[in-house]
Amino acid sequence: MSVVLGLMLGAGLLLAAAPFLWPRPAGRISSRPGRIGGVLKLRMAQAGLAAVPTGGLVLVSALTGTAAAALAAAVAAVPVIALAAGLAGAALPWIVVSVRAASRRRAARVLWPDAVDQLVSAVRSGLALPDAVVTLARSGPVPSREAFSRFEADYRATGSFGLAVDSLKERLADPVADRILETLRMSREVGGTELTAVLRSLSSTLREEAAIRAEVEARQSWTVNAARLGVAAPWVVLLLLASRPEAAAAYDTGAGVVLIVAGLLVSAVAYRLMIGLGRLPEERRWFG
Repeated sequence: MSVVLGLMLGAGLLLAAAPFLWPRPAGRISSRPGRIGGVLKLRMAQAGLAAVPTGGLVLVSALTGTAAAALAAAVAAVPVIALAAGLAGAALPWIVVSVRAASRRRAARVLWPDAVDQLVSAVRSGLALPDAVVTLARSGPVPSREAFSRFEADYRATGSFGLAVDSLKERLADPVADRILETLRMSREVGGTELTAVLRSLSSTLREEAAIRAEVEARQSWTVNAARLGVAAPWVVLLLLASRPEAAAAYDTGAGVVLIVAGLLVSAVAYRLMIGLGRLPEERRWFG
């Protein structure tokens, strides 16, 4: 059993270190959103952690997994339970990033309609379109003011509205912001007198969508939290039982290992099904 655990630990460490030991050549990096690296970078940008390298998240994940495994091994001297705890600990940073990204998306969904209204007011007051966008660096949603401040710096440095918008979209990493900025880009490039009407219509649509999502999420939140508790509770009970020597000896047998591994797989599949069935469809970044 110790040999199998050693092999699994070695394979896991090798896979974690593989991106650093054998990096992909620069010319072969793909920018398609379906890539794991692209999805991870997008999720970290949505969580406000764009400045943190993905390697840092991998390192934190390895550290939390090791700490969880060591703690479980100290409480219950059963290798398979320590392995399960290590896997759960390694997944914890990724879950935290996902939760933070979802929280920021919900907050931005409520704030973007007000930002659009401020854009409409700035355009109607006679400001040029780039200057109207720059006003959001001081009066826009607080979480996005830094991004709009950097937009101002980019625009002043390059004089190109398109390049500054592309950089701003990358920093915001938000599908709603993509729609707003692409509308502004089109108005800037082709002109027209319907910009304020389009922005007002977009603001109204965003408010209605945010209200509907908030109501649905409030109704299903207690169900989702109960399901999460149902997944976590058996493992807490297992850890408490395994702290007793006779129970630890029973779980350290072949049948006990099969039981724990099967329970881990069932818990993982059940959790993913619960999250998938309860998740509302998120708008994709078609203009990202």
